[in-house]
Amino acid sequence: MLDVALSAARAAVARDLADPARAPLLDDAVAHRAWWLSQWEDGGPHVLGLLAQDVQEALHESADPLWPLCPEHRDHPLFVEPDLGPDPFWVCHRTGLPVAPVGSLSP
Repeated sequence: MLDVALSAARAAVARDLADPARAPLLDDAVAHRAWWLSQWEDGGPHVLGLLAQDVQEALHESADPLWPLCPEHRDHPLFVEPDLGPDPFWVCHRTGLPVAPVGSLSP
C-alpha cells in the first residue's frame, strides 16, 4: 500500500515538474520519503504534499527558486498547502487562492 502511495506521488510531482532533467532531484526526494514511510505507515495520505515540498525546496536551493511559477503573477513560486495532509494543492501566496492540485499544473 505504501509503495502505491509513493509511486502515485512520484508520478504526480513528475507531471508538475515537466522536465526530465529534474528527475534526479525527484528521485532523491522519493528515496527519502520511502524511508519516512517505512517509519510512519500511516503517512501514505500525506506523502504527495511532502514530496512536492521536498522537490520544491531542492530546486530552490540548487537552480530554480521560482518553481512552480505562479501563472498569475509570474514573479513568485506557488506553495503547497496544507503543510501536512491529504489532497495537497498549489496556492498563490499573494492571493491565498488555490491554483491547482499537486500533479495538475499546466505545462
